[in-house]
Amino acid sequence: MAGVAKLFDGHILDKSNRNVDLNHEKYQGKVIGLYFSAHWCPPCRGFTPILVDFYNKYGSEKNLEVIFISSDNDEESFNEYYQEMPWLTLDFKEREKKNELDEKFQVDGIPTLILLDGNSGNILCKDARQEIQFNDKQGDRFPWTSSSEAAKKSSRSCICC
Repeated sequence: MAGVAKLFDGHILDKSNRNVDLNHEKYQGKVIGLYFSAHWCPPCRGFTPILVDFYNKYGSEKNLEVIFISSDNDEESFNEYYQEMPWLTLDFKEREKKNELDEKFQVDGIPTLILLDGNSGNILCKDARQEIQFNDKQGDRFPWTSSSEAAKKSSRSCICC
């Protein structure tokens, strides 16, 4: 997991606001979804329940963990929005790390869901939102590697901001 763990420098929190060690064995072999989103973004508010449903139904079976990376303007909005999510989050106070991740993964709009190989940190799918919301709602072809024909045909359906 060192591949994904080193991206975050230990700034990942669980739902109880405790630090999470992504190097722990329970994260070995996981597909890690980086979910770039914000409370104020209408398309994000529309996609989040779809992602929550997918995660609750298939997360265990698909060996998926999600990390919320907030573009909210303040911590109060972040906290309100994060209550709707069952997964991990980048500590809201880590705005510089959030900006680094935006740049590294070329996030040019939200919502964005990028899937990574948890062990290596390599990108598996750059637009998993498109797959979950439109192309493969049950995840039959999960983790939708970006080289797949479906990923080649898909395009960003929304650039909120």
